[in-house]
Amino acid sequence: MPGFDIRVNVNSRGPLVDGRAQRALRDYTDQVDYRVATEAENLVLAHLGRSIRNRTPYYETRVGVERSSRGGYEVTDHGVIYGHWLEGTGSRNYPVTRFRGYRAFSRARALIQQRAPGIARRLLSRYTSRM
Repeated sequence: MPGFDIRVNVNSRGPLVDGRAQRALRDYTDQVDYRVATEAENLVLAHLGRSIRNRTPYYETRVGVERSSRGGYEVTDHGVIYGHWLEGTGSRNYPVTRFRGYRAFSRARALIQQRAPGIARRLLSRYTSRM
């Protein structure tokens, strides 16, 4: 039987080797975190807009997205003193008073957990070509 040689050439170039894939993955996760946070911010503001009878713009202008110290992004009211009362988690809510709070942040959290996978899927195609 005649013999034959098999030679394999290994190419050590490309996105996995030079770090482009890791950068694309990091950019993708950052963008997903940001988009999920901005969608959650929109949900909070929409709920407050439907719930508050006599709207004053101050509280709504304080609600926003900021980078978290733990990584990622978070939706916050930037420490407005009556924010816990509006949310319904303050010490002066029910049973001390009749007001139970609007629960805008907790409702947005529940909705965004359902929507986050779809947001991540929509963004994925932008980054897979870079990997």
